Amino acid sequence: MKATFGGGCFWCTEVIFQNIEGVHTVLPGYMGGKLENPTYEQVCEGNTDHVEVVQIDFDETKVDFDALLKIFFRTHNPTTLNRQGNDVGTQYRSVVFYHDEQQKEMTDKFISSLQEQGVFADPIVTAVEPAVTFFEAENYHHDYFNQNPGNPYCAAVIAPKLQKFLKEYQS
Repeated sequence: MKATFGGGCFWCTEVIFQNIEGVHTVLPGYMGGKLENPTYEQVCEGNTDHVEVVQIDFDETKVDFDALLKIFFRTHNPTTLNRQGNDVGTQYRSVVFYHDEQQKEMTDKFISSLQEQGVFADPIVTAVEPAVTFFEAENYHHDYFNQNPGNPYCAAVIAPKLQKFLKEYQS
């Protein structure tokens, strides 16, 4: 089964889902834009309408889509339009790209529930869109955090986010 999420920089999102039992693969890439085979540089310019996403292949008997939604909404800010922290632009927008009607319904229901419960002080701006062509990111983006732990962005932004998630997720 597949799930595709855009929640800011795909380096941040990738490492979170790599730590979930039942997730087979997490691929960084681009979705939702108007250009065939975009490059990282083109997407970063913010003119292609692509989103940095992770495409997750998972085993539904070990982790279901609802659990992945919970993790996704817990590990990024779904209330900021086209922004996650210092990452600003449409390529960082919060979006769930659904692969079938069941995923769409589950996502809509999940977002409604979060809003009704007042989990976030501000309205959720996460888009819910049909999955379109996934363009896999360049090889140097794959497993980025694990391959580059000394990178200043990894050390300052990703490492604390991952540590916080693992602490909360395991409790």
